[in-house]
Amino acid sequence: MVDLKSGFYKTFANLPLGVRDGIVLVIDGQPTTWNVIKLEVDTDSKTSKKALKLLDELRLIKK
Repeated sequence: MVDLKSGFYKTFANLPLGVRDGIVLVIDGQPTTWNVIKLEVDTDSKTSKKALKLLDELRLIKK
């Protein structure tokens, strides 16, 4: 999970500010933006684990 987390931070850092407010995933029926996922990853929540897995499956995270 640490590898996905660092990959997420690399990807997030390179996103334009306007893109960070865009919906990237739907998690448990809730539309989720890059900014919300970052907050979840920062707190290492259960939702962050789901989000990181989905982003990895969609190949949206740099490794």
